[in-house]
Amino acid sequence: MRAKSRPRKAAQSASGGKAKARAKVEIKARTPKARAKSVPSRTGADLRIESLRKILSERRREVMREIEGLIGTRIDDEMQRGIDSAPDVGDQALLDSERVRDISILEMRNRVRQQIDDALIRLEEGIYGLCADCGVEISEKRLKAVPFARRCVACQEKAELLEKIEREEEQSS
Repeated sequence: MRAKSRPRKAAQSASGGKAKARAKVEIKARTPKARAKSVPSRTGADLRIESLRKILSERRREVMREIEGLIGTRIDDEMQRGIDSAPDVGDQALLDSERVRDISILEMRNRVRQQIDDALIRLEEGIYGLCADCGVEISEKRLKAVPFARRCVACQEKAELLEKIEREEEQSS
């Protein structure tokens, strides 16, 4: 019986040796060099998307800082006015006009923030950076200037010209 069991052990150890060799190959395949080779390189489209996301995120942070600054200033001004004596009619009119101006600025900044959020959604959907009218890629230069642009320069000019003509027609009617 022992004679039979020894060859089995020898066969098992020989196959175990092969398994160890396979394990070493698998470990080598998991090393950073091997992984780097197996990870596909980024395409131009991926780099563009990453660049556009960065532009949108930076612009959104800027707008949010402006909004927070305006709100903080507004709160400070309101608290100071509560401490000061009662303003006369002229002072109250000036304060009211400043308040209306500040609210308008906040609304404009919030509108820009919303447009940037919409652009981020379009980016995730894969349609950001494409002209809504002609489907051509909007230049990165334009998107840096107007990150929430929906049209290329040529289509935007056409749209603005049409709006101008419509306004003139409405005014003349």
